[in-house]
Amino acid sequence: MITTIIITAIIALVAGFLTCMLTTNVILKNKRKAFIEAAQNEGEAIKKEKIFQAKEKFLQLKSEHEAYINERNAQAQQTENKLKQRELVLNQQNSELGRKQKEADTIRENLKLQLDIVNKKSDEYDKLRNQAIEKLEEIAGISAIDAKNQLVESMKAEAKTQAMSYINDVMDEARLTASKEAKRIVINTIQRTAPEAAIENAVTVFNIDNDEVKGRIIGREGRNIRALEAATGVEIVVDDTPEAILLSSFDPVRREVARLALHQLVTDGRIHPARIEEVVDKVKKQLDDEIMETGKRTCIDLGIHGLHVELVRLIGRMKYRSSYGQNLLQHSREVANICATMASELGLNAKVARRAGLLHDIGKVCEEDPELPHAMLGMKVAEQYKEKPDICNAIGAHHEEIEMQSLIAPLVLVADAISGARPGARREVIESYIKRLKDMEGIALSHPGVTKTYAIQAGRELRVIVGAEEVSDAQCEELSTDIAKRIQDEMTYPGQVKITVIRETRSVAFAK
Repeated sequence: MITTIIITAIIALVAGFLTCMLTTNVILKNKRKAFIEAAQNEGEAIKKEKIFQAKEKFLQLKSEHEAYINERNAQAQQTENKLKQRELVLNQQNSELGRKQKEADTIRENLKLQLDIVNKKSDEYDKLRNQAIEKLEEIAGISAIDAKNQLVESMKAEAKTQAMSYINDVMDEARLTASKEAKRIVINTIQRTAPEAAIENAVTVFNIDNDEVKGRIIGREGRNIRALEAATGVEIVVDDTPEAILLSSFDPVRREVARLALHQLVTDGRIHPARIEEVVDKVKKQLDDEIMETGKRTCIDLGIHGLHVELVRLIGRMKYRSSYGQNLLQHSREVANICATMASELGLNAKVARRAGLLHDIGKVCEEDPELPHAMLGMKVAEQYKEKPDICNAIGAHHEEIEMQSLIAPLVLVADAISGARPGARREVIESYIKRLKDMEGIALSHPGVTKTYAIQAGRELRVIVGAEEVSDAQCEELSTDIAKRIQDEMTYPGQVKITVIRETRSVAFAK
């Protein structure tokens, strides 16, 4: 019974499974058939759409091709028309050239005939001219060649005379013009570059807060002041002057070293020989750096580049040198600016002139070969550091110790004289100054006919008054030349001296 039920259940399950399989199979077949039909329908639609798009693209390309063909045909037609027109123009030009060629051949034939006629007439003219020359030679008794030579010599002499006269006129006019132009350039230069003059002294005053510092500077039995003088080479004067110590030396560098060293010692408070030597050495190194910085700043201010480092250092040392009381660096800067101004007025190189003016007194601060004149020593130093030949020559010739070989050299000479000779630029000892004026007046008074002499304008001009009865007008010029020559040969003076001889006649009558 149970077995039957199990078998029946199994059969029922198998039958149900088979029924499900058949049902599922039928449903899948129906779905596959529907999917295939849908895919076929969609494929047909896509096929129709692509065919339609292809037809449209074909029509579009066809229309574009036809338009391109039409455009090319139009261009070809235009080109053909142009070629036809060009051919027509060329044919016209060819016919015109043929006509002109015929005309040219006709003109050439006419010219040939005329040339033959001219040649025949020229031969006849030559025969007649030779006959006339032969008759003239018979009449004059001289050949044509000799007559020609005499005429040439006569014309040469006349032309030479006229040329000499013209040259003399030009030279006279050039002298007048050159003198006026030179005065104008010098006056304009002085007006444009006229800085204040600074007179250097041989004594520096070191101010202190109270007189107690003097005792500390002197030290026990004067050992501090002796050590300071030995280290700096400066004479230190400690006197009754309140709150001041005098530093005396003709070397400004030494005075500056002593002043800076004293300032540091007094500020620090430790003053003894070992400390003095240490501070002085330190100050010397600082001053060397300051000298180099001064040289660089001077070159930058004047627009001068490419100088050797040693030349820059020497320029910085000029700050602590003086010439007749005039600061050497200020003098060199002034000479450089004057040279540049005059060079610009004359159309020369202003940079080269400024460079030569700055370096012209470089020999005064050079420590080697002290026996050489400073101009020659400066030229030697400039050559050593590869300066250009015209600059070296300007340095060496600014006191006319060598021949001037460039146009810059006389500018440096004149600028140096202008800077050093103007009133107030330099200082002289009063005794030597008075003696120079008296010697100048004495030289003029020693000449016969001189009644009075006056040295004016700080010795730059000498007025000489002569007696009208003893000296004539012609002798006045000779007298001024003689006095100038004696002053130049017998005296030493900065700049130049102008000698003016005055001769006047006075007639006095009284009405009673």
